[in-house]
Amino acid sequence: MDQSTLALGVEAVGCAAFDAGIKGAFGYPGTPSTEGFEFVEALIHANPEGRVAQWAANEKVAYDLALGVSYAGHRTLVTMKHVGLNVAMDAYTNSALTGVRGGLVLLVADDPGMHSSQNEQDSRRLAEFAWLPCLEPSTVQECYDYTWRAFELSESLQVPVMVRLVTRLAHCRAALFRREPLAPTGLGVAPKATVQDWVLIPANARRRYVDLLAKQPRMIQDLSPLNRLQPGAGRRGVAVSGMGRAYFDQLAQEHPALAALPRLEVAAYPVDPQLETAFLALVDDVFVFEEDYPVLEERLGLRGTAKVHGRLDGSVPRTGELTPRQLKTALGLTAAEGKDAITLDLPIRAPRFCDGCGHVDAYEAMQEALVNLGVPDARVFGDIGCYTLAAQEPMGAIHAVVEMGASISMAVGAAMAGQTPSVAVIGDSTFGHSGLPALLTAADSGVNVTIMILDNRVVGMTGQQPSQALDQVERMVLGMGIPEAQLQVLTPLPKQHDANVKAMEAALQHPGPSVVVFRRECIQSLRRGVLKEHDRDEKARLEPACCTPEARP
Repeated sequence: MDQSTLALGVEAVGCAAFDAGIKGAFGYPGTPSTEGFEFVEALIHANPEGRVAQWAANEKVAYDLALGVSYAGHRTLVTMKHVGLNVAMDAYTNSALTGVRGGLVLLVADDPGMHSSQNEQDSRRLAEFAWLPCLEPSTVQECYDYTWRAFELSESLQVPVMVRLVTRLAHCRAALFRREPLAPTGLGVAPKATVQDWVLIPANARRRYVDLLAKQPRMIQDLSPLNRLQPGAGRRGVAVSGMGRAYFDQLAQEHPALAALPRLEVAAYPVDPQLETAFLALVDDVFVFEEDYPVLEERLGLRGTAKVHGRLDGSVPRTGELTPRQLKTALGLTAAEGKDAITLDLPIRAPRFCDGCGHVDAYEAMQEALVNLGVPDARVFGDIGCYTLAAQEPMGAIHAVVEMGASISMAVGAAMAGQTPSVAVIGDSTFGHSGLPALLTAADSGVNVTIMILDNRVVGMTGQQPSQALDQVERMVLGMGIPEAQLQVLTPLPKQHDANVKAMEAALQHPGPSVVVFRRECIQSLRRGVLKEHDRDEKARLEPACCTPEARP
């Protein structure tokens, strides 16, 4: 290691991918994974050497892009948050059967406590489901080292490898020591002898599934050096993984006696059953500290007679983030025995729309139009984005938010059931992510559904990345079969309010599907000049040659 920097845990993964010689990085933004892609993107832009970094329309597309790079023989990184992996699951699980050529590492950032998510999903379960390896670091340096190791494992085992982080580690900043970066050299395109491995017709898939299961013993063997059994004194022990491992190490510095407990440290899955059995033979009671599901706890509970304590028996809360205080409570440490946390009674401040946000004007036009039509209590289907804030009072403008792209489908379903008017609200990025198939169904259904597309031209909630649907929403809508007469593009500004209300009333009363696009750039991206260069280039492209500065006399 010859150089150091300061980085977030999630940035350390992106940094390691660059240094390990990737050819491509792909992803879809989602907290807490976003900065991992942005870090490697910045490194690639500063030193391209034929590399590419590309945000994709959604997580499945990102994963498929990475598979293509791997098939061509190069290393690649794909990033997403835990609920994003749901979108990519078809590609992810099937890639376990096809295998990989160039190393493919999947960065998944889980969000225990749901700081910015719809659920507390644990991606270790999905790695187990797909019969694929999962590495779980506990420090920023391990984020870097494990990612480097993941590429080596991926090429050795010829399977994708997951690196799983959680919010607390993803957004923890620490010193990072880097290796000398590798050039993006490749292995060459997949040889002809392996072509059928990548063609998942049933006959090939059945054969590849057998091959995948046959790899499990070697996976366990190759991952075993990352897992450690530490014998100790007494018959009470701990099993720790991820942030549980980090928190226990911190606690042991405050309480040196804890360092002497028998300890099982897990950093990679699948775990060797013999290692677990050997650990359980050393203890009568074991406390399991892991984030977020009781994955390790359930495994240990099936393998021995020791009493296992954790989330399942209430020793650790079943929901929410794991915290150092929870470890103290479970282990029976009182405040007098160590440093106690300082608690502050601060008021909760809910997030709100930015001052000057165009979404507010769009919602106000919709709500007034519904009042004017005599349906002020209409139920409106929302979607995932910063515009979801409209669910909160005093606005209370949307009444159902489930997952990316669901707003249009739910509104169509409600319209089919007789709800009228039926309204869906979706952002431009979410529309490109997963709203297009639903709009195709809406156009085909012919029911009275009004779809509002809030086009702020960026992925606003995750840091103002340019939207994949940038300046293309109308063409996408028309391409899905919505009649041009039922497509309106409005500007959400106070001075346009009366005209916008009338336009919404017309759309709501139309007996078939209607689309209303409210377009105004995100106030934050406008201040940062995110699209300034794009808009300048687009203006130059559309400007007649005779009108360019060079052509003027």
